[in-house]
Amino acid sequence: MTGKPRINIPKSIKAGDIIEVRTLISHVMETGNRKDATGRVVPRQIIHTFAATFEGKDVFRAELNSGISANPFISFYLLVPGAGTLALSWTDDAGATVSEQVAISLS
Repeated sequence: MTGKPRINIPKSIKAGDIIEVRTLISHVMETGNRKDATGRVVPRQIIHTFAATFEGKDVFRAELNSGISANPFISFYLLVPGAGTLALSWTDDAGATVSEQVAISLS
């Protein structure tokens, strides 16, 4: 995975709002079905798990497979109970994990 993931949430949030969380991360998402110039299979290398927690509680999880495009965009809705921290993590086949946190403050 390269670079910092992009995370987009609304600027104005009130307790009880349902918000859309949008994320984008750079990753090649190699399916394992292609061959290189020498005819060898290029090993599978995809993000297989995306997880989101709010104040330590699971709020969204996705198990991804080889049908997902490179640089996956993930969007989900969250019922905001109050101010807190939204933690997002992406894990790939190599065992690399990228984690980001977003503070959600109420307006």
